[in-house]
Amino acid sequence: MIEIKYTGDALWERIERAVEKVKDRMRRVTRALNAAEIPYAIIGGNAVQHWVSQVDESVVRNTQDVDIILNESDLERAIPVLESAGFIFRQAAGITMFLDGPDAKARDAVHVVFAGKKVREHYTEAVPEIDKVEWIEDARTLPFDRLVKMKLTSFRRKDQVHLLDMISIGLLDPSWLDRFSPELRSRLQELLDNPDG
Repeated sequence: MIEIKYTGDALWERIERAVEKVKDRMRRVTRALNAAEIPYAIIGGNAVQHWVSQVDESVVRNTQDVDIILNESDLERAIPVLESAGFIFRQAAGITMFLDGPDAKARDAVHVVFAGKKVREHYTEAVPEIDKVEWIEDARTLPFDRLVKMKLTSFRRKDQVHLLDMISIGLLDPSWLDRFSPELRSRLQELLDNPDG
């Protein structure tokens, strides 16, 4: 049984603080990399937020971490830049991340994947290159089609939910099917055929 520790204003403050911590982490990362002129792209839930909010802000979901693409050749240059912004570099179990301070957990991190490399060996597609990006405010974000391709490649439950959100507001429809490989096309068709899960 979970003990209820927080109620009323204290509960709402904790929820708001959790959301703001992620936004602050993303702002610090993007500002540091922008200032150092290190190419990157925001991906994951934060990128989905950027695109979905352009159409319908009521569909925007919160996310617990920050995910970025870097060129592997830029990692050594990025380490001191992000450390100066308060992050701590870690590599463990094949995962590259920047923890948000000495007491941070992996959830409180900036997770890095490398352009042109597969995130997991069994994935059919590699991470997109970051030669093309879209600026949304002061953050470099993957072009929408490349973000969709990443979501179809990973196709975890949260990726499927993000894709279903995009379908629900008309960002994705059957006209997108021919843009992808047969495997990814099949995954998108599955979601289009059953948008309510």
